[in-house]
Order: sequence, then structure tokens, then C-alpha cells
Amino acid sequence: MEDQFYQKLYQILPEGRIKLKEPMENHTTLRIGGPADYFVTPTGINEIKEIISLCKKDSIPYYVLGNGSNLLVSDQGYRGLIIHLEENFSEVSITPDGIVTAQAGILLSKLANLIAKQGFTGFEFAAGIPGTLGGAVTMNAGAYGGEMKQCLTGAKVLDTNGNILSLEKEELELGYRTSILQRKDYILLEASMKLSKDNSDDVFARMQELNRQRREKQPLDQCSAGSTFKRPEGYFAGKLISDAGLRGYQIGGAAVSEKHCGFLINKDNASAKDFLSLIQEVVRIVEEKFGVTLEPEVRLLGDF
Repeated sequence: MEDQFYQKLYQILPEGRIKLKEPMENHTTLRIGGPADYFVTPTGINEIKEIISLCKKDSIPYYVLGNGSNLLVSDQGYRGLIIHLEENFSEVSITPDGIVTAQAGILLSKLANLIAKQGFTGFEFAAGIPGTLGGAVTMNAGAYGGEMKQCLTGAKVLDTNGNILSLEKEELELGYRTSILQRKDYILLEASMKLSKDNSDDVFARMQELNRQRREKQPLDQCSAGSTFKRPEGYFAGKLISDAGLRGYQIGGAAVSEKHCGFLINKDNASAKDFLSLIQEVVRIVEEKFGVTLEPEVRLLGDF
């Protein structure tokens, strides 16, 4: 069956863009994860549609991956197909009046730099978020008082039946770290934003200042999945974890960051099992001490 499926994939993509048993630790910011059965890098919407249609026909599970910055992949890997959208799917256009249209695979840092270079403001908050536009829209990512909701005007998505839908901002149902894409398993193809004109140097200066704050406060030199937990209403996850006495707390190779307790890190060749155990233990202890239930932002992929 596997060989037959590979042959069918080969009808859609050239051999160089199909990998078998690809280690997922190479494709997540946590540097954790066993092999995916199939790993493909399509370059256009038609290829994506054909791959998903094939997966459905052959009952092969699939997952769309960007920069892997919010993802914990099982030590056993993923029994299915990974569709990797990054540099291969990252075209951008910026009009003179500040309409930005970009494909899902572009890194937020790259997009923020392109926008700043053209002299537009409103996207500075995203410059240091280590993900792609696809992931950012799907979870309405935000940082330093900004979030995707503030600048998005609409999106083009692929639904589970392979239909391309154009959604207005209101139809995206953007909330705190959530959107209709998450709830309905839509795949972002491209997003549109409207930004304001500003002096390019001023925009870059604000981005540099936010990045300086990030470097000061966050463990950017360690492998992490970004902020591990959503912000509980009325609290800060990092402060609760610190107040619970968990700064530096470690299970196997996974640890609570000494620098910022809201980040759990792969300190020493952590396994996915180590990392999940640490998440569960942090949730348990914080709930026990303060009666607040922390909700992980990190998504799990594969069997745990």
C-alpha cells in the first residue's frame, strides 16, 4: 500500500519534493519528533488540492505544517503525510496603499521586514513570532499588544472537501488564539491585510525595540515551542508557574525556562514523552496551588 501511495504521490510531485520517513525533529522549533511516513513540499494551490484529495481517497491522515513552532510531535512520529508549506509557498504583494496579500508559507519575520521596507506600520508585533502566516492566522497569533485580528481583512482557505473559500474578516471568527480555521480544519492559502503608511526607519526602529525586549525576557537561545500556555483570564501563565516554585523544574530533558517560566524548553535532548509529562505536571501543580487551569497552546501530533 505504501509503495502504491508513493507512486500516486509521484504523479503529483517530482521525486525531490517527496520524502519518506522524514524525522520531524528537523521541522519543529522544539527539535523533537519521530519520522513522518510521508513528507511533501507542494508549491501551488493545485498541488495542495491534489495531495489532499489523494490522502482522502486512500484514507491517509495528513497534517499541514508551517515552521513547526507550536507543535509537539510524538516520539513515534506521524503515521500519515505532512504537507510542508514554507519558503515553497510564500509569495507576497504589497500595493502602494498598503494592501498586503501573502501566501501561507511565508515566515512572519520575513513578511514583517518586507512590510517595513515598503514603509507600512501595523505588523511590527509579528516580527519576532517564530512561525508562518498560516499558523498565525489559524490561531490569531499575537504579541506585545498586537494580534493578527487587528490587521487582517480576509483570507483564502481550502475546506475539507477541497473547495477554495474566500472569507471576509468577520467570517474568520478571530478570537483569543482561535479562529474558524482551527474549528473547521480549514487550510490557509493566503491572507490579506490593510496597513497604514509610515516612515520605514521608524517602523524598523519599533521592530528592533520589540525584538530587544524579546531577547531580554524570553529564552530565544533555547529550543521551545514559544509560549507553552494560553493566558488564563486575569492571570499570567509565567507568573503562576514561577509562584508555584517551578522555575527550572525538569522532567527528563524538558525543563521550565529559568528566564521566563511561560516557556518550557528542550534543555537536554528531551523526548516528546518528557515534554508532555512536564506540561501535565505544570498544569497539575498550578491548579493544585492556585485553582487555575492552564491550557496548553502547543498542539500534539501523533500517538501519545
